[in-house]
Amino acid sequence: MRAVTDRAAEMLWGDDMAKRDYLQNLMRDLESHTEVRRFGSGWLSGFFGLLFAIAGFFMVIALRFPDWFATPELEVVKDWGGFRGVVHATLLISYGLSLLSLLLRPRKVLGLTALMIGLAAILVGGANVQPQETRDWGIFFGLDFFVVNLLVTGFMFAPLERAFPHRRTQRLFRTEWREDLFYYLVSTMFVQVLGFLALAPSTIINENTNDWEAFRAAVASLPWIVQFAIVLVASDLAQYFFHRSFHRYPFLWGFHAVHHSAKSMDWLAGSRMHFVEIILLRAITSLPLFTLGFSPSVMQAYIGFVYVWSSLLHANIGGNFNRLGHWIATPRFHHWHHGLEREAFDVNFAIHFPWIDKLFGTFHLPKDRWPENYGIPEDVPRNYWGQFLYPWTRTGKKTDETPAE
Repeated sequence: MRAVTDRAAEMLWGDDMAKRDYLQNLMRDLESHTEVRRFGSGWLSGFFGLLFAIAGFFMVIALRFPDWFATPELEVVKDWGGFRGVVHATLLISYGLSLLSLLLRPRKVLGLTALMIGLAAILVGGANVQPQETRDWGIFFGLDFFVVNLLVTGFMFAPLERAFPHRRTQRLFRTEWREDLFYYLVSTMFVQVLGFLALAPSTIINENTNDWEAFRAAVASLPWIVQFAIVLVASDLAQYFFHRSFHRYPFLWGFHAVHHSAKSMDWLAGSRMHFVEIILLRAITSLPLFTLGFSPSVMQAYIGFVYVWSSLLHANIGGNFNRLGHWIATPRFHHWHHGLEREAFDVNFAIHFPWIDKLFGTFHLPKDRWPENYGIPEDVPRNYWGQFLYPWTRTGKKTDETPAE
């Protein structure tokens, strides 16, 4: 144990080689094969200790610097009397799990990392931290939104992928998981910037269509469930043509190719999307929501539904659903859209309703079959910045594909 703490101190005080070795060991341990993750090995306690430590640390940061790192819409949650108790319990759980991992696991890096992050959260102020006065720039980064989304979707789909997997051998930390987690972080932390850019077209339309007020009032008077159903169909029709155009036109495909470059499918893979495409897609889907008079609660419910639905469609969850898949989008339906086989090219553009693909001749769901591999035959860079520049640097060069994990 003394050697472990000495190694951690060496890393913290400036030995670059030690830092690289430490991070490499951490990644190696996270990506270890399932055989060494068995119950009692200390891997599970280390992983969940790390997860709770990071969640607790980010929430403490959001409490300490609310002007910079907290989402205003989540203020009601942080004002709840039991919220700080939840943060305190999260840090205590991470502390206990990290110690258990240190006791059980020969490799100490998982438990040690969780312990250090948990201690850092306590040093920043822990659950009793008070807001520090900061100069409010009017721009915030939603750390709390990231934590809530990650925990809700992660705890929802990770167990489902373990219980009902399509590919049983695929690991939780599969190839390129770090890139996709970073995309998840970007799309949630920059929710304000993305929202501002995406809602600009809706704002312009609203300011120049005052004569639509009677129509908007009629829409708002519809029953809630009817409004929600209309939003689902209208947004899916808009997304269908948006999605299809990104496959049809070479320059737009450069942006969408980033999303299709994932060689493994799971609930996190859906977050891999170019920044420009995120803005354009949210602008298109927000138009019917914000310009036609739908109730705010309907819009909020739809946004939450889309987050969950997108994760489901990309998840590593089995089930053929041969009949249902013709009318409601399922993982197998959308996995065919990501398939590397020639028969999978330019099919299944709908997000919610496959019957839209049937209407326009792009439906493909062979009975009881899944794609063999995923991805595209192009050399898409592995890192985020390379992928960000890819629409302007792509050559369309083919690459040798290897089976996903």
